[in-house]
Amino acid sequence: MKPIIDHIQITVKDLNVAEAFYDKLMPILGFNLDRKLKGKVASNDFDVVEYFHPLLTFGINSPRQVFKNDTIHRRKPGALHHLAFQAGSCEEIDRLYPQIRNIGAIIVDPPKFYPQHGESYYALFFKDTEGIKYEIVYEERAST
Repeated sequence: MKPIIDHIQITVKDLNVAEAFYDKLMPILGFNLDRKLKGKVASNDFDVVEYFHPLLTFGINSPRQVFKNDTIHRRKPGALHHLAFQAGSCEEIDRLYPQIRNIGAIIVDPPKFYPQHGESYYALFFKDTEGIKYEIVYEERAST
């Protein structure tokens, strides 16, 4: 098996606020908003907004009411620490950086090399408006 991810679902605090942000972010990451779908999964008590790309489906979900006021923190057990999207080059990350900044993302660390992760590890780290952390990374890797 190849470790290829088919889809990702992330629970956000406020679906309406998050949708406005992700409607700006997802096209930067290559998703087509014409393929965006919204729905309700009544059996599991959540609403969902899904963004489609030929390689990945990315969804944001509303929280259960009992968790609506919980704080988001990536270090909680079971939480998403961060999600990294792969770029094709360092130059691509540099090109995306002002776009990410201009949509209201919280820049954690600007594009640069992070040698603690590898000799050629180049990345941008940012958070969405609710504090969920993302990364855009490029690293030259040896083929296996």
